[in-house]
Amino acid sequence: MKRFEWYERIHALDAEHDCERIVRILSGHEFPWDIEQALGLALYRTYAVPSIGELLARTKEFTARTQYRYDDTALILSDILEHGFGPGRGRDALRRMNQMHRSYGIGNDDYRYVLSTFVVMPVRWLNDLGYGWRRLSDHEIAAQTNYYRKLGRHMGIKDVPETYAGFRELFDSYEREHFAYTDGGRAVSDATLDLMTTFYPAWQRPLIRPFTRALLDDHLIEAFGYPAPSRAWRTLSRTALRLRAKAVRRMRPREEPRMPAQSPNIRSYPHGHDPSRIGTFPRGCPVPHGMATVEIPGTDTRVPAPGQERAPGR
Repeated sequence: MKRFEWYERIHALDAEHDCERIVRILSGHEFPWDIEQALGLALYRTYAVPSIGELLARTKEFTARTQYRYDDTALILSDILEHGFGPGRGRDALRRMNQMHRSYGIGNDDYRYVLSTFVVMPVRWLNDLGYGWRRLSDHEIAAQTNYYRKLGRHMGIKDVPETYAGFRELFDSYEREHFAYTDGGRAVSDATLDLMTTFYPAWQRPLIRPFTRALLDDHLIEAFGYPAPSRAWRTLSRTALRLRAKAVRRMRPREEPRMPAQSPNIRSYPHGHDPSRIGTFPRGCPVPHGMATVEIPGTDTRVPAPGQERAPGR
């Protein structure tokens, strides 16, 4: 298989009608690691919006069950991406995500902002910062935009931007207007960084936190109340990722997809999962018949009991 064969296949597809197929190729074949990092940072940025960071802190999901919260988010989004929006596993995952979100009274503007991070951050990572082995084309950016517009419609989000430029404007303006320090946002950020260090060998862990902070822009650093990274760490982190990109460019293309659910960082459900049986079940949220749950102390939220992530007999 030639290095640019997937690129050629993508550009033979329609950016609107085939957007799901294109995003699966980008996420599973062309940039599996890069898009995983970019979307992780996309969600991480949202903690700096007070209404989002404080809500996540109150649920205690990111501070008391950080690995589970990371895994549930990644697996639900991965099931939607891999299986699509039609009947089946993808729709089950979409329904589970909507059930959780609707239990918290999240405002439409916050939904729109979070959606914009999914659209913008992969482009920023791969193109603007130069961390990808190649740049995304306008055709690929349009397909990705169309995919997340479709996701937004299925989530019931109103006034979703129609173009990448519209998402970028929303992303930038929302952060200018809303980023601010809160104790809750900082607590969720600290818990997430603590989890990230466990993804690497023990000898690397002291380096992961300063390396990761050096990848954050000044506006985000300020919103979390972190000290500004040194110029040396800034240079080291960015240079390392650009060198990695050059090395990846010389590798053979990935013929078998590596979907987000295959990440070794997802560790909560080694025997598999049913998307309708993971995540949180706040008060009033329907629980699958026969599924045992336990309450998160200090909240009105229940989560699946150990071993309940799959239906009996499956």
